[in-house]
Amino acid sequence: MGILTRPALLLPDGVERGALILLVARGLRGMCDGFVAVLLPGYLLALGFGQLAVGLISTTTLFGSALATVLVGLVGNRFAPRGLLRFAAVLMIATGLAFAGLSSLWPLLIVAFVGTLNPSSGDVSLFLPLEHARLAESATGDARTALFARYSLVGALSAALGALAAGLPDWIAAHVGIPPLMAMRAMFIAYSTTGFIVWVLYRHLPAPHVSADRSHVPLGPSRRIVTHLALLFSVDAFAGGLLVNSLLTLWLIQRFGLSLGAAGQFFFWAGLLSAGSQLAAAPLSRRIGLLNTMVFTHIPSSVCLIAAAFSPSLALTLALLLLRSALSQMDVPTRSAYVMSIVTPAERPAAASFTAVPRSLAAALAPALSGMLLGFGWLGAPLVACGLLKIAYDLALLVSFRRVRPDGGSS
Repeated sequence: MGILTRPALLLPDGVERGALILLVARGLRGMCDGFVAVLLPGYLLALGFGQLAVGLISTTTLFGSALATVLVGLVGNRFAPRGLLRFAAVLMIATGLAFAGLSSLWPLLIVAFVGTLNPSSGDVSLFLPLEHARLAESATGDARTALFARYSLVGALSAALGALAAGLPDWIAAHVGIPPLMAMRAMFIAYSTTGFIVWVLYRHLPAPHVSADRSHVPLGPSRRIVTHLALLFSVDAFAGGLLVNSLLTLWLIQRFGLSLGAAGQFFFWAGLLSAGSQLAAAPLSRRIGLLNTMVFTHIPSSVCLIAAAFSPSLALTLALLLLRSALSQMDVPTRSAYVMSIVTPAERPAAASFTAVPRSLAAALAPALSGMLLGFGWLGAPLVACGLLKIAYDLALLVSFRRVRPDGGSS
């Protein structure tokens, strides 16, 4: 009764109660994303595939997510948001069942393309633009920034717990006697079951307030600024795609011989640090602004990543990567709030999709390249390239948008 009658315990002041359902759904999905990103390399290796297959699956997944978000941006405003969210949940159910039952590469690639699998640390699926648009309607001003921070926090915490669960197949295989591959398949059944729970939650999502502007034009006065942001975000996404969690797991396994259980523990602590940083994002953005928060926390995290590529020991490498995690995600809620606050309310679904689409497309190009580099033995190259590209993105973003203020203002 406490959560249902006192949603303020989870929601900032001035936020509609329906946002609570989205936060719970995000948490459930985040747990699945957390263990899938860590488990996927080991699962594919157990099926007999190599490093390149990990990159190809990641690339195909991100390309599919990009296509789905394109469709949301073009026609999403013509359909009920709750119906689209329930459709995404059905895809999640089917994705889990398919990955649990298939063993050949080409069928897995097809499912990765049309499904909701997420090999990265953040949400890159069809759910993202749909939930962002609905969240933006639930609050305004500082409350919106705080809500996006809660949304990102829930995602980070749940992904951390999910990463810890990636060690369950090894534990089950050792204590129950089930073959490791079968235990891994069971995790994808759990993924599918969670999709059903999310579908039930979306059925109870309240209908949003109907805007007076029902134009079917996806973007109007904000087209130029959204296009500019989308191009810059694509650079950041390509850099991040070089080191999605599944590939970082593969890198740790190859360079230091880490087990899936140990990798899961690392991503658990990294996720907790990311969650803590997102808690700090809202108050920090109130003091120095959304854009400054995005840029001046992101650059040091990239420096840590580059340093990790040259680190001679596992302990130092993990310390640098954990420090990176404590800084690298502060831009996630602030970026979402910034985009939603510089476009008109009618443009928010399209803006969420059109800034996400280039990110997904750009990120999709990178994992296969990164897997190829790892396969060739150039282990440090993905980390260095990722860090340098992200620094370039941050500087370009600061120069281009330093005079653009939230809610349409400018200095």
